[in-house]
Amino acid sequence: MKDVIALTPKMPDSWSVVAGLYAGGPDLDVGSVHDGAVVQLFGRDGRPLVSLEAPLLVHVPGEAERLLGSGVSAPQVPYWWTEVRASTAVPEAAPLAGSVAGRLTALLGGTVWPPGAATTDVVETSAEGDVTASAASDDAQLAVDVLTDSTAVVLADRPVVALNAWLSEVLRTVTAGGLALQIVTPPHVRLSLPLRAALAGAPNRWVVQDPGCGYYDGLSGAVLRWQNGTFAPARDEAGETPVAEAFTGAALAEERQLVVAYRVLHEPSDSLVLGRALEAAWTALTGAAPAGWGTAEPINLRWSTSQLTDLARERSPEPTHLLAVGDPGRPALATHRITRTENGVAEDITLTLGYGEDETPPLDAVEPLARALVTEHGLVSMLASLRRGRRDLTVPAHFEAPPIPLSFTLGATDVRSVGLDHARRPPLDLRPVPLGPEAAPALHYALGDGTDAQAWTVLQQLAAHLKVDPAS
Repeated sequence: MKDVIALTPKMPDSWSVVAGLYAGGPDLDVGSVHDGAVVQLFGRDGRPLVSLEAPLLVHVPGEAERLLGSGVSAPQVPYWWTEVRASTAVPEAAPLAGSVAGRLTALLGGTVWPPGAATTDVVETSAEGDVTASAASDDAQLAVDVLTDSTAVVLADRPVVALNAWLSEVLRTVTAGGLALQIVTPPHVRLSLPLRAALAGAPNRWVVQDPGCGYYDGLSGAVLRWQNGTFAPARDEAGETPVAEAFTGAALAEERQLVVAYRVLHEPSDSLVLGRALEAAWTALTGAAPAGWGTAEPINLRWSTSQLTDLARERSPEPTHLLAVGDPGRPALATHRITRTENGVAEDITLTLGYGEDETPPLDAVEPLARALVTEHGLVSMLASLRRGRRDLTVPAHFEAPPIPLSFTLGATDVRSVGLDHARRPPLDLRPVPLGPEAAPALHYALGDGTDAQAWTVLQQLAAHLKVDPAS
């Protein structure tokens, strides 16, 4: 899909949307918006040409710059983010999307990304592609670039491909249908951390176009071929899958990322407020609370533990998946999963923070954070690690060194299950620090300073001794 985004200080109302849809000419039969969600312009063959998403009100500073690049001139928050998607299958679709977005900003002010895409021209379509307009229905054709019996393929070219509401819905739909989602990009494109996590398991893939080998997997480097309606690993004469030179040839980043992954567990109650364990970690490591939260990118809502608690209650007993972002001056991003379990309400959180070459990650704050989570938030376990990676937390299409463990904390309940004496004496040169009540402590194991990969071996031996999975 070719994406054009209108960033406007005023909300696109029904009249401005109608004006935008007239970019295809005055003879359009414009239908009503289905539940206020999406309007699609279709060709006579039923193929979607342009999809106009529901406008999103963004209250969080820095989201346009994070996802569209530092050169974007977004209005001051709050502003409205409206995505217009053009099919790559019809040549007229891209200029039609640019005219739709350009007409919105002509009426409402603001700016259009990418620069130069906005016009107010009437876009003529070929006879085969004559445009009609109607509201998207629940059974509307899945608006992807290629759809086979096994795979939905999306072509994307923007600075950062993020887990926006549209891609989240595509992923949900293809997963429910037993299909794979494969996102194909040029090599300069990066992924956001939430989208990387969503694509991290087979059969989904990030497919990178490369002049040297054709295509490769942006997360593993495996050379890919289009085979039987999907991108799959290529095989050489020995039956092995080669790794693309473009994936391994880039120098490792000198910037670093601090990653803190932890689980807390609460007893269910009417007074329970969720998100406080995330807020505590954010404040301990950055000195401030998160700036915003939401269910997709751009992250649009001001930080509010009460609002996210209300959403989780509304969705219960189904799990709730959330995202949080920090102030632009200190890159920080979290994924947050809330689930009902047999023992209560669990929050699984991964908080990642970015640091430049001249910045020092706050490693000395990790143990005090573990102590606070134990005593105040019901910590089950926590794994802190350090990696070389981009300060802006985006994922490039080349090899990045894996994180190196800094510490592991085991909560009091699991320490009691393992046996305190046993947990205190691993067959390693480790002396855990007790956290919390002396009679029933949690244990914090320091594993290193994040520079020696041998810490992975130590962590594996510790996990075997404790009979736990640090990644869970």
